[in-house]
Amino acid sequence: MAFSKEKPYNELPLLLPDKKNWETLEVYKKLADARASLAELKGRLPIIPNPLMLINTLVLQEAKDSSTIENIFTTNDALYKAFSSNLTNDASTKEVLRYREALWNAFTKMKKPSEYSEKLAVEIFKTITDKKEEIRKVQVYIGSSNHIVYTPPSPGNILKEKLTNWFDITLKEKNVDPLIKMSMLHYQFEAIHPFTDGNGRTGRILNVLYLCKEKLIDLPVIYLSKFILDNKNDYYKFLREVTENKKWENWILFMLNAVNETAKLTLHKVNAIYEEYLSVIEKVRTKAPDIYTHELIDVIFNQPYCKIAILEEKKIASRNTASKYLRKLEELGILKSEVVGRETLYKNILLFNILSSK
Repeated sequence: MAFSKEKPYNELPLLLPDKKNWETLEVYKKLADARASLAELKGRLPIIPNPLMLINTLVLQEAKDSSTIENIFTTNDALYKAFSSNLTNDASTKEVLRYREALWNAFTKMKKPSEYSEKLAVEIFKTITDKKEEIRKVQVYIGSSNHIVYTPPSPGNILKEKLTNWFDITLKEKNVDPLIKMSMLHYQFEAIHPFTDGNGRTGRILNVLYLCKEKLIDLPVIYLSKFILDNKNDYYKFLREVTENKKWENWILFMLNAVNETAKLTLHKVNAIYEEYLSVIEKVRTKAPDIYTHELIDVIFNQPYCKIAILEEKKIASRNTASKYLRKLEELGILKSEVVGRETLYKNILLFNILSSK
């Protein structure tokens, strides 16, 4: 049966597609580039002494950009303040923070490859959307009521078959390079559309977790969503071409390019964070040796905003001493204070600028 946008795509082929639809010299050239960039990033990550420096910064960037693709908007400043202070009434910011929570919770629970499962995907979906439902039991449509662009497979046995195949290929298929397979899996997840909402964000979390599962990277800090957001028209164009004409090559090339460019950008940010971290260590040791500890410097690089309570929680200092430390760091031009609600937050200016740069 020919594909129709208005009818459930119950004939969505199971994975994997025939190699003749994607196996080209250009694909393997892009694959080599992407693998090299990802390997360089993986090799560089251990320079960061505390992984939270990246988890609480780069993962929040991924959360923000992934949510923006779905027209859920917040600013870097609002996001980082809310993460540090837990004070926000903005629904979009709360939703972005749930994305970060979903990614980190899933990563920490995924102790072995078999835990990359339907259960994990459902947990991600529930955390992102704050909904109680699981795999959808209703038909959904993509687009508007007067302009449907895609209708995913019907709920029930058909949807279940597609999803079971998705996880079978994820865990058992070993004859396709993981980066190429990730590209295929991402398309297929979007086409299956297993949830009533949040499929794009859930799928993008599954992307980075898959890279971790395959040991291509050790921390979920590569944020593909920025590349997708910057190239949104091509992203949806190539998705449609696979659905309508089984044109896999352009889609796979797009995703390999996303990995390559994102790995380079992430490496640049990791290096910049580390350089500023060393610079701040030297500055504090030289100009304020009485307050210097590694733990203090670590905590102000764990996230762009810090506050007295965080230093207390980390047992770095009592309340009065913590206040003194943060004020001294502000005098040195490292932090900048701002009153938010009833508390004072201290922005790590250099870290914030690195994370906000394009």
